[in-house]
Formats: sequence, structure tokens, C-alpha cells
Amino acid sequence: HSHFTRHPEQKQPYCKLPAVSLLKPLKGVDPNLISNLETFFTLDYPKYEILLCVQDNDDPAVDVCKKLLGKYPAVDARLFIGGKKVGINPKINNLMPAYEGAKYGLVWICDSGIKVKADTLTDLANQMTEKVGLVHGLPYVADRQGFAATLEQVYFGTSHPRSYLSANVMGIKCVTGMSCLMRRDVLDQAGGLGAFAQYIAEDYFMAKAIADRGWRFAMATQVAMQNSGSYSIGQFQSRMIRWAKLRINMLPGTVVEPISECFVASLLIGWAAHHLFRCDIMVFFFCHCLAWFIADYIQLRGVQGGALSYSKLDYSLAWLIRESLSLHIFLSALLDPTVSWRSSRYRLRCGGTADEIIDV
Repeated sequence: HSHFTRHPEQKQPYCKLPAVSLLKPLKGVDPNLISNLETFFTLDYPKYEILLCVQDNDDPAVDVCKKLLGKYPAVDARLFIGGKKVGINPKINNLMPAYEGAKYGLVWICDSGIKVKADTLTDLANQMTEKVGLVHGLPYVADRQGFAATLEQVYFGTSHPRSYLSANVMGIKCVTGMSCLMRRDVLDQAGGLGAFAQYIAEDYFMAKAIADRGWRFAMATQVAMQNSGSYSIGQFQSRMIRWAKLRINMLPGTVVEPISECFVASLLIGWAAHHLFRCDIMVFFFCHCLAWFIADYIQLRGVQGGALSYSKLDYSLAWLIRESLSLHIFLSALLDPTVSWRSSRYRLRCGGTADEIIDV
């Protein structure tokens, strides 16, 4: 965790930082959208452009964009409306005109719910050394009101970074597309952004295409801070099920994933300990779960980088619910191969491509 708490060393002098095109896919408005978006207009960075992308002309996000364009006339920012249909992935379709119109060699694709600090882009660009083709941020969640927010923060501070960081440490390319800085020429060698519109999990296949061409990945020292203004336990659960479906589909090895969850792992290890050392299986189970629970708390504090905005009791409750939900989420994903995303439904095919389901 020292990675996230240390201050980024100034690798390149400020004026030498490479120019960046920010691609921002937007759909709909939530209470935090304007404040999240505004943090990109106030970045402290020498040369970048903001390309705002909205699919529909009557989307309320258009007005939010126009308000910010008016408020920051000195920022190089443009609004693209209408997208370009190149495949089934709605995010890629939405980004296509901006990608084609981008001026700079580095593209930063960053989701609508993310908020940044003034030096976030500097941090990303400093990691983009000569052998690096992609820089990503560990996803985390900002402090927000309510138990659903606590549940999300506990997931993104415990279970998610455990697999995300350990995969990256072991050299497995594990990337989420929430905030990704990439070399445009490398994407163009892979067929450009449009080549990834056939997939729902475009971030996985873009990362794979960059890795397959011999480029290394680097992780930013700052987290990718999600700050969506609309959240609930139901929304969190359906997002987790959607992610699990995609993982099962692209990486068949995912079927053993429940073994890495606390309760299943503790039971298996307890059973083994009972056979080998004649330990009481339930005593071992509870001790192992308790150790896991405490280790998760320490890790959560590390990712948070300071005090949590909720009590230890809230943490305990959120942790218990999250761990209990994990098997249900996994089984739900296993039993139904259709994915609902944005306002469409898709049927996944083996290997990660999908067909859009048109309800007649």
C-alpha cells in the first residue's frame, strides 16, 4: 500500500509532460455528475483536451456539458453528440467520433462517475515511461452517505484490490477501464478503438491487445476515484453479477473463483486442517474468518489512506453482507448468460463477444 500513500516523484519536468486527449463517455445525469466532471476542467496539466461524448441529443448530460464549456472557455474542450455505430458496445460507439477527432498521441478513457484531483493526470503521465503502453488506476470509491456507499467502499477496499493487486504483482494483466491512459498508435495497430466494439468488456481486450504487442503496464499512485451520485445495494449487486458474467465468459478459470472468497476458503482449509491435524473444523473456520476480517480491515484502511467515514460496526456489517453475497452473485452469473448494461440486453458468447438482444 506504500504505492498509494507515497507522493508521486516528479519523473518528467512539468512542461515536458506529453499531450493527452481525454475521452469522456457520458449517459444521463446524477447528482454528482457536474461536480465530478468539473474536476477535469480544473486539472493542473500543461497540454490536454477534453472530448465529451453523449450518444443522444436529448440526453440531459448535454446541458451539463454546455454549462461547463461556457464556464471554462480557456479549457480546450469539445462536445460530440451522436456517436458512431461500429459494434454492440455502447461505450465504444459513443466514443468513436471523439477518438477519430482526438489531436494527441495519448488517449485517456475515463468513466463518467470518476472524480480527479488537480495532479491526477500528471501522476498517470509520469508512469507512462518508454516501455509502458497503458497506465491504469486501482478503482476505489469516494466517501458518500448511506449504507450502500459503505458496502461499495468495503468491496473496493478489500476483495477487489486483493485480486486486482495480486494479479498485477504476479504479472497477470488485470485492468479495469474506469481510468486508463493508453498509447493511441498502439491501439491503432490493433485496429483502432472500433475494433473493440464487438466486446462488452472492451477494457479487457484493449489491455490484452496492448500487452500482446509487447508493452508493459503501470499503475498510477492515485486510485481511480468513483463518485457516482446514484447508488444502492441493488445497483451494486447487479453490477457485481454483470462483472462476474463477463469474467466467467472470457476467462473460464473463473469457475474456481469462489475458492478465493473468505467463507469457502475457510471451510476448505478448516476441513483440511481437521483431516491433517484433527482440529475442530468450526473453531478453525471462525478463527480463519476472523483473521481474514482483520486483514481486510487493515487493507481497507491502506487503500483509503486515512480514517474511514463509518464506524467499525458498519464495516463489520458491510463486510459480512459482502462476503455472504459473493456466492449468490457467482451462482446468479453462472446460471444466466445475458447481460443488461445501460439500456440494452446482450447475450454473451464464449470468448467475450456478444449479441444484442432486441425485444420484439
